[in-house]
Amino acid sequence: MPAVGVGTASPDPVAHEATKSAVLAAIEVGFRHLDTACMYGTERPLGEAVAEAVRRGLVRSREELFVTSKLWCTLCHPDLVLPALGQTVENLQMEYVDLYLIHWPVCMKPGPIAWPTRREDAVPFDFEGVAIGVSNFTTRHLDRVLAATIPPAVNQRTLRAYCAGKGVHVAAYSALGGQDWSREGAGSAVLGSEVLAEIARARGKTVAQVSLRWIYEQGVTWIVKSYNKERLKQNLDIFGWELTNKDRRKISKIPQRKFLTATALFSPEGEFTSVDLSEMDIVEE
Repeated sequence: MPAVGVGTASPDPVAHEATKSAVLAAIEVGFRHLDTACMYGTERPLGEAVAEAVRRGLVRSREELFVTSKLWCTLCHPDLVLPALGQTVENLQMEYVDLYLIHWPVCMKPGPIAWPTRREDAVPFDFEGVAIGVSNFTTRHLDRVLAATIPPAVNQRTLRAYCAGKGVHVAAYSALGGQDWSREGAGSAVLGSEVLAEIARARGKTVAQVSLRWIYEQGVTWIVKSYNKERLKQNLDIFGWELTNKDRRKISKIPQRKFLTATALFSPEGEFTSVDLSEMDIVEE
């Protein structure tokens, strides 16, 4: 899996052609890891962008790219998982995806979450070569999933120490905190951090580059989104230089800001029972 990737999620609907153009620009500047989800509504434009990139010679074939998509909450049942994956592949106009994630450890239909541990439990679909993973899972959820016969390869949540001990790779989604999902100003202040700005000035880099370089040095894959081609280029310029130990110590001391706004996913009988982060068993770093 490429260490850097470009995402396609947005808190507001984005025009089909705008998404397609953004993905094409990302491929053109050098991104090879593309992240989408059925919930985003961006699988089709992403697939069209990949097909056009191949036609234009930006990549020799689809095999040069790593494509991730996600299973939405209403489809978290053994008999629905593989049909959902089949629909995703159809939307993308591809023969396969490289990585398929459970979007949330939440089921929006009656019944418990069921991890597809046996292929005979599901409808036929070519599952070969598809890595499986999870997104927005806490350590409590991961403990349950890791007991399955087919454990996940990737977790899109910042639980580095726990995941490293379990052989699970971590991908950092929305790594720059650029999307204000809350509409109440509770979004990440990464790009406004004076600590990061000071380091960026000293290194002759942007705050985004310093942030993404720090993530890369933690051994974590990152996903960012931009519709600006020049910014996409800047985000890739994190190689050939490194942070100093002093830089790393400063960054590690930046206070974390944790919040949740997806209250529709919570219920007394569900996997998320409270918006209180202390009840979610989130690992502090």
